[in-house]
Amino acid sequence: MSKARRRAGFKFASVLLALGLTACTATPAPAPATSSSTGLPTATFTFGTGSIPQGLDPAVTTDSEAFRVTRQILEGLVGVDPTTGGPAPALATSWQELNDGLSYAFELRKGVTFQDGTEFNAAAVCTNFDRWYHLPKAMQTDPSALMFKTVFRAFADNPSLSVYKDCLATKDGQVRIDLNQRFTGFLQAMSLPSFGISSPKALAAGKADEPSRTVNNHRISEYATHPVGTGPFSLASWDGSEITLKANRNYWGDKGQIGTVKFLAIDQPQARLQALIDGQIDGYDLVTVGNFDQLVKRGFQIVQRDPFSVMYLGINQASGPLSNLKVRQALSMAIDKDTIIKKFFIDGTASASQFVPPKLSGFNQSAPSLPYDLEKAKKLLVDAGYKGTELKFYYPTNVTRAYLPTPEKIYAEISRELVAAGFNIKPVPIDWNDGYLQKVQAPGGHDLHLLGWNGLYSDPDNFLATMFGSVNGEFGYQDPQTAAKIERARGLPNGPERTALYQTISTQLAQDIPAVPIAFPISALAMSDRVASYPASPVLSEVFNQIKLKG
Repeated sequence: MSKARRRAGFKFASVLLALGLTACTATPAPAPATSSSTGLPTATFTFGTGSIPQGLDPAVTTDSEAFRVTRQILEGLVGVDPTTGGPAPALATSWQELNDGLSYAFELRKGVTFQDGTEFNAAAVCTNFDRWYHLPKAMQTDPSALMFKTVFRAFADNPSLSVYKDCLATKDGQVRIDLNQRFTGFLQAMSLPSFGISSPKALAAGKADEPSRTVNNHRISEYATHPVGTGPFSLASWDGSEITLKANRNYWGDKGQIGTVKFLAIDQPQARLQALIDGQIDGYDLVTVGNFDQLVKRGFQIVQRDPFSVMYLGINQASGPLSNLKVRQALSMAIDKDTIIKKFFIDGTASASQFVPPKLSGFNQSAPSLPYDLEKAKKLLVDAGYKGTELKFYYPTNVTRAYLPTPEKIYAEISRELVAAGFNIKPVPIDWNDGYLQKVQAPGGHDLHLLGWNGLYSDPDNFLATMFGSVNGEFGYQDPQTAAKIERARGLPNGPERTALYQTISTQLAQDIPAVPIAFPISALAMSDRVASYPASPVLSEVFNQIKLKG
């Protein structure tokens, strides 16, 4: 697609957003009735996703497709304000910071029940926090990546390292969370889908801490096949690549228009587009450059999200030549980011020189950046003494992610550029559902890999602490000073000192090159004509009772 045509497409999409999504599709479907005599919504909405979830227990997964489903079923204490991106009331109606940020008191919403009919109360909240804190080793399949450890630094087996201290039901309808040290992003972090509150009865019945099932090559618990929360939808069935949700008749909030949600996993972008054209689905996520023109020509609606993710080339410094800074510098200078963005990302995607997106306070306008320079990359390899050691380059197949729209094509381009610079690359394709994430985030095996991170809450800590706050198998990066700075920054109050420290961290990472940031991608969804508005969110906090249908 030409640049001009891509620009035209986004101009079109922007107009759609401004007008509340009013364009027509080529084959509009009739709008169904949206409520019944019982007051429950009756419309069905079918959504195309990029892959099958890796279990539906949000506490023990980092899979964005799992979160897409569990956001409909479970709610946390804190939600996301759609206008500001800041904390908003959810299961807690209000909160108060106490003891200089070492405690938070929450006033809980009254009259809320879980989908199994049990009461939501302070005891249920503390049951969930206690479960997360004491998560057994058998469930910590990748503890460095789990959100509880990323946010609170340690589980109960290392209490001296944990930011989390205790949960107390102070009185009926109130709960207090105590911390061992101040964490400025605490309230924002509480909006993570990983901290959705589950029914204690369902956790016990589903033996949530026993990995007794295997789904999509992942060991999960019985509970992870049928989560129970307080959200607007409950799980009706999970049959292979299709998940069906039904409206929660006892939901405390606005039930909306949709009575049935169907998630249909379609891993190829062209197949998702064809399913939309054929009327099999009402919308899908992860529009790619290759589909953009066809969507515009057919009049489908394109809903754009603000960029809030980073795509990178991961480097395992524990692997031979990659421990040499000059080799890593050569990797960075061998990659033509502008060409990759132009070929494979939606127009408006920006080149990345760091890991914090521009909209966050930790973004450093002055962070050093190595320009694309093939000849200098070749010279750096010679200076480093690189002798053509084979580098295993892992990349995922049969998947689309907001930060990685066409991984096979992106791999081919980056691999070609690295070979031109003198690197000896061995391709290692791995099906996403065959444990790609686990294989690139575990020690050993990979030398290089393609991955990215989509921010889940509006704070630089969500990017820097998640990726570089502790030693992990993905990068093999060990710099005590950087880790100490990240630990200090997360406890500083918002203001110039905290911002400056995050900017210093971004500069240090740009110099150390534990990975090569490539792009801050624009992501977009495609919708049929029956959709009047869709609650697009840069942190993917999209709950389907907020979808508005025409008629």
